[in-house]
Amino acid sequence: MAQAKLKVILLRATPDPDEIVALGARLCYAQADVEALRERVERADQSAYVSRVMARGHLSVTEHASFTFAVEGVSRALLAQLTRHRLASFSVQSQRYVSMADGFDYVIPPSISALGEEEEREFIREMDTMHAWYRRWQEKLGGAGESANQDARFVLPNAASTRLVMTMNARELMHFFELRCCNRAQWEIREMAWQMLALCRQEAPALFAQAGPACLRGACPEGASTCGRADEVRRRSEAL
Repeated sequence: MAQAKLKVILLRATPDPDEIVALGARLCYAQADVEALRERVERADQSAYVSRVMARGHLSVTEHASFTFAVEGVSRALLAQLTRHRLASFSVQSQRYVSMADGFDYVIPPSISALGEEEEREFIREMDTMHAWYRRWQEKLGGAGESANQDARFVLPNAASTRLVMTMNARELMHFFELRCCNRAQWEIREMAWQMLALCRQEAPALFAQAGPACLRGACPEGASTCGRADEVRRRSEAL
């Protein structure tokens, strides 16, 4: 058992996402057939056109581009938040079919680590205790196996780490980044969202140039609940 480390990998993306978005947008306003439009799109860089499409708010065409990520070293607490984004596809490591008999990695909240080494050691001892509970229930329920795992897992903590594969289209990703890159988002999913945004900016810079929390594009919508650190957030975005 060990402390889990967040890792995000972009596994796949729609090839030439700017082109497919530009093709979808141009189709809406053109008399030309699809083959002619495709040739026109493929002849020239479409980033400037995509930027104009984004500025006009014609976001439905961004749904033609999708991105698939592998994520590991995140907690089951994060998973509960992530799956609220229903316009996405998820494949998650099962605690029913995968035995934790040899131990489980876990996420330590920074707020607990900040309390000091003794408090962090206390947290780790509690993880060890829960693993012992899990092993004991596995044995009582018949040993490692699906039928035992599915009920022994009830004593595992939200801190237990998991891994997953997730696919979102570009429009849903923009919505996700607006909510989860915000400083008011929970710290773990916020860090994951920023890593995902950095990968999307590399893959499709025109599409995701303005993606991120709402304060990148104007006033913070949180009102009295604002973090008051919009300048800091904008610097982080510019550094990606």
